[in-house]
Amino acid sequence: MEVLVNNKLYAVQPETTVAALLQFIQLPSAKGIAIAINNQVIPKTHWEQQLLQSQDKVMIIRATQGG
Repeated sequence: MEVLVNNKLYAVQPETTVAALLQFIQLPSAKGIAIAINNQVIPKTHWEQQLLQSQDKVMIIRATQGG
């Protein structure tokens, strides 16, 4: 199945969780990031259980320092 991650298309296996997706795309660290699926923020405590659906739009936002 295909999901869109930050406007880039990825083919993932059915039953893929948010946590598995982060490993698949080789995100170096889960610290300081937020995940939204179809404009709904997913709490970090749900990443291990939250299953992706075909055509989901995933947005990964990384916090940055500065000001």
